[in-house]
Amino acid sequence: MKKNSCKYLGSALPLGATITNEGINFSIFSRNAKSVVLNFFKHEKDNIPSQSYTLDPIKNKTGDIWHIFIKGVSHGTLYLYQMDGQWDPDNGLLYDKNNYLIDPYTKALTDNFIWDLHGNGTMPKSIAICHGDFNWEDDKPLNIPMKNSVIYEAHVAGLTKNGNFKYPGTYMGVLELIPYFKDLGITTIEFLPIFAFDSFEGSRKHPKTGKTLENYWGYSTSAFFAPKGMYAHNNSGGNQVTEFKQMVKELHKNGIEVVLDVVFNHTGEGNQDGPIYSFKGIENSLYYMLERDKRNYKNYSGCGNTFNCNNPIVSDFIIDCLRYWVTEMHVDGFRFDLASILARDENGQLNENATIIRRIGDDPVLRNTKLIAEPWDAAGAHQTGNFSNQRWAEWNDRYRDDIRQFWRGDSSYFKRAATRIAGSSDMFSHSNKKPFHSINFITAHDGFTLMDLMSYSNKNNFDNGEDNRDGSNNNLSHNCGIEGYTDDPIVTKLRVKQIKNHLATLLISQGTPMILGGDEIGRTKGGNNNTYCQNNEISWFDWKNSNEEILRFTKIMINFRKRHPAFQRPDFYTGLDISNNSLADITWYTYTGHEMNWNEEHKCLAFIIDGSRKEIAAEKDDNDFYVMLNSTSQKMQFVFSNAPKNKKWVVKIDTANNSPLDIYPKGEFGDLPTQTSYTVDAKSLVLLESIPIEDGNK
Repeated sequence: MKKNSCKYLGSALPLGATITNEGINFSIFSRNAKSVVLNFFKHEKDNIPSQSYTLDPIKNKTGDIWHIFIKGVSHGTLYLYQMDGQWDPDNGLLYDKNNYLIDPYTKALTDNFIWDLHGNGTMPKSIAICHGDFNWEDDKPLNIPMKNSVIYEAHVAGLTKNGNFKYPGTYMGVLELIPYFKDLGITTIEFLPIFAFDSFEGSRKHPKTGKTLENYWGYSTSAFFAPKGMYAHNNSGGNQVTEFKQMVKELHKNGIEVVLDVVFNHTGEGNQDGPIYSFKGIENSLYYMLERDKRNYKNYSGCGNTFNCNNPIVSDFIIDCLRYWVTEMHVDGFRFDLASILARDENGQLNENATIIRRIGDDPVLRNTKLIAEPWDAAGAHQTGNFSNQRWAEWNDRYRDDIRQFWRGDSSYFKRAATRIAGSSDMFSHSNKKPFHSINFITAHDGFTLMDLMSYSNKNNFDNGEDNRDGSNNNLSHNCGIEGYTDDPIVTKLRVKQIKNHLATLLISQGTPMILGGDEIGRTKGGNNNTYCQNNEISWFDWKNSNEEILRFTKIMINFRKRHPAFQRPDFYTGLDISNNSLADITWYTYTGHEMNWNEEHKCLAFIIDGSRKEIAAEKDDNDFYVMLNSTSQKMQFVFSNAPKNKKWVVKIDTANNSPLDIYPKGEFGDLPTQTSYTVDAKSLVLLESIPIEDGNK
């Protein structure tokens, strides 16, 4: 190993490794380190540096930023830092000159081996990356309006790990599914975390196989600027950056946005017993919220530590990171995991005007970027409907719960279900938000799939090695009569019908719909509602056993929504007839055809939407729609009025019918025996559309 004294001073900004024609400028923040060493490595698995540069605290430091310029090095250079200073855990200082440290601003990490972050083996290395060679052509973020978006949540690797793919489990594998995504009709893919993380950070074993369970979901970030290397077909030399860009560019070419699930609430360094490989060894008491004793970490994330998001240094880091992913990597938006932590000040108190949330919302670079909050955290904060201002959309967990309970047939949920279908104005209107700020979902990565929601009354998480203690017990599910898999035709038909009911409800509701990837093919996880550690067939898409009936229904349903602006309203319903010569924008009825009395209890809902109201409904006229939802266990005859003048009602959706009569594609419909009543089967949804009589006679 060569030891070198400092010769080139370098510059403080920008932070990270900045490549020029002559070499690389390295810059890293640390307020309390007494000395800093920059180490170069020849090979990814080397444990001994090939060269080391000791930075002079006078010449190579500006304020709290250490910097050096090294000539003759370029793209692909492998490096790590070492920092010395006080080892004083009682005061939050964790400096140890023997610890190798990842650059927080590194743009890539070596990631084709099992990491050892405890100093006993191979450390991942930071990789210096040059962005200049990639040809983006004319690519830029798509900026699809939120009200016109249909979001599809998926795991990059899980999409193609199981099946006949040329590049399974990779960014390139995603490209093989582009024709499928286009045919499905989604506008936006929301990827589970792709920022670099340690897949083997845990020690828990699979109770049956004895194999170490992996961190599959990735909610344990190690490097925030670096795409996960193991998701690249070729991840040598930082090629994962190129492959990620290629994926984004090709998705954009096909009209599909990329939103990233980002985890700024905590890091993979864990609590006081966790490894030291980056932030802890650089400036522990600044990057993290510490308890009064300074040894222990505040744990609002439920994952051991809490990122100190509203410290000025940390908030700068977050802004720099988000800007990077938008400007250099061309992503279209972010979903912020446990976003209420971003609203906590440095003492852990919730602050409605938290600095980092306002900065993200007002940042000029991020101005058109989708911002989606998971508006709660693991310490009891729950801000659904109240998360910051109109720049922020929010996951709506009450939509999930109320729609599940309505279709399960629970008493007293008809009113809540109606409110959710209408856009959740009770939650969002008081903060001047719009219906599309509500991200409506029935299922997500965390919890049951839609098929499992209809197949399991209880979770089945034994494979996680925690004796089924992990994961939520409040699933609001129903097994339709038999727990788990069955080939009973009555039960399987009911399950498929209930899946259609939930998908149809989701896609006719006001708000922005999000579908869990795989629900459209009937994907099951065997009742495991917490598959964070299951990098295997439990989590992967089972394309060979795709349920074609559900898939066909979902495709037509998505495109039905996209075709009709009545379901993509920019504003909430008023319930009023403001034009004096047409229907109210929405009117609710009982199955008997009487206007709804919300003080009575019902398990059936019916409503009519006036789609012809250009001034409040959409940019253009639409047809009227009559929707009937029967969550009872018996057939119900719904009574309704004739369609508007010179129009007739036709059937577009009846989830009780076998395919292909369950949903009609564009230009097709089913006729009604009478224009004033329709028998809706038990646990079924029916949607009627008004069309001109002459069209109906063709």
